[in-house]
Amino acid sequence: MRQVTTPVTESGPGGARLPRPGRAAWRQAATAGLARHWLAAALLLAGLVLRILVQLAYRPALFYIDSARYLYNAGGMDPVGYKGPLRAILFLANFDAVAAVQHLLGLAMAVLLYLVLLRRGVPRWLAALAIAPVLLDAYQLQIEQMIMPDVWFEALIVAGLAILLWPPGRAGWRRVLAAGLVLGSAATVAQVAEALLVPAVLYLLVAGGSWRRGRWRQGLGKPAALGAAFVAPILAYCAVSYLISGAFFLSHTGVTSFYGRAAAAADCGTLRLPAAERGMCPTPAQQAQGADWLEYAAGSPIRPFYRNLPRDQVDNEISDFNHRVLSQQPERLLGAYVRDVVKPFALTRDGTRGDTPISRWQFQLAFPYNPPHESVAFVHTAVSRFGGGDPAVWRPAAAFLRGYQLHGGYTPGPLLGLCVLAGLAGSLALLRRRGDPGTRQLGLACLLFFLSGVAVLLVSGLFEFSWRYQLPALVTLVPAGALGISILIRLFRPAAGQPLGTG
Repeated sequence: MRQVTTPVTESGPGGARLPRPGRAAWRQAATAGLARHWLAAALLLAGLVLRILVQLAYRPALFYIDSARYLYNAGGMDPVGYKGPLRAILFLANFDAVAAVQHLLGLAMAVLLYLVLLRRGVPRWLAALAIAPVLLDAYQLQIEQMIMPDVWFEALIVAGLAILLWPPGRAGWRRVLAAGLVLGSAATVAQVAEALLVPAVLYLLVAGGSWRRGRWRQGLGKPAALGAAFVAPILAYCAVSYLISGAFFLSHTGVTSFYGRAAAAADCGTLRLPAAERGMCPTPAQQAQGADWLEYAAGSPIRPFYRNLPRDQVDNEISDFNHRVLSQQPERLLGAYVRDVVKPFALTRDGTRGDTPISRWQFQLAFPYNPPHESVAFVHTAVSRFGGGDPAVWRPAAAFLRGYQLHGGYTPGPLLGLCVLAGLAGSLALLRRRGDPGTRQLGLACLLFFLSGVAVLLVSGLFEFSWRYQLPALVTLVPAGALGISILIRLFRPAAGQPLGTG
């Protein structure tokens, strides 16, 4: 008997049976969606092509002087939460896969930011432009190819903020707890993420609205829950650290990493120090090498202390030295800090003496090594153990990427400055007594992105300046700028006929 098939149907109005959409309908819907979001799609395609070129240009991945800390049980100044995803990928695959996953994270961050901005009411064209930096910035592309935790740190920031902001409206308890866990986990990857707790708590306090009615206590529940969830992964990390090493902390960063900044700014001729700490004060020639050199170089005046004294004693003496510089010469520290804070807003990306060399974050024509830590022998040993093939460079692609990076393939400093101003203006718009709900939702999202970006960048700059530390601005300050501009558009064009997110 011939078998008769009937199309799958679903119920329509009045119980009528309607055929489900076929492939043609889905294709039509996809085409319509692509037409509506053509600019974002074009930027995503460009970002994908650039990432493919990077992965083909530098095989199997790029290595930095800190890569050994995450591949082996080497000591260091920062948390090693990156070891988890890194070793999991290497267990299943090799360094090629690590780089591929990190490039996919870059694309995923852009997609998630675009969707969050749209849901909050940012126009499609502006939301698309807001994700262009993370998609196209060559410094972002380079760090994604590197065995370093920066991309995972950015991704955790984006995920945590997106959980709080999606969907618009008051965040429920589950979202608050989930966001706290994600943002707290970021601190196990980069300790500077501890600064994210303050923006998240402030966002919940402002979004709750109790402060407007003078009922602060009623609005403390969710911020307290977020704080508890934020601390949970940090405490878990510290507990594991204690079981392994006997030290209950994330890292040594908070104890000693301020030394480079303090020593570079100090006037040793007038600084009053005990005799035991006098050797920590650098000569003018040593100070000219900058905070990074003073912190880590073999010729730094701090190295003999590490070699000759117990670690606890060194930590105490460094902390005392830092405190004396801060209390006796605060204006010198503040001046050096402010000079570094404004560097990201320069028109060009130039390395200046005393900064961490910008060449470390630039594409090279030959495979880059960083002896003595990431020497030729180290890299070959690592790829032999974890896989991915011998280090190689596809020179045509490398030459293109280097030219692209050095001749404008990065987010201009003035654009970042505009984003800061727009983000600040959008955040301050929340102080207005009157405003439509759509503008308020834009303002709340702007406040969270803006404060998160400012917190991470300002805290990381306390220790030393590096162009690498500016990358989180691409996923925080740039979206804040887009949200702020959207608010300004609404304020100056209040009679617009349709919501900004659909225009």
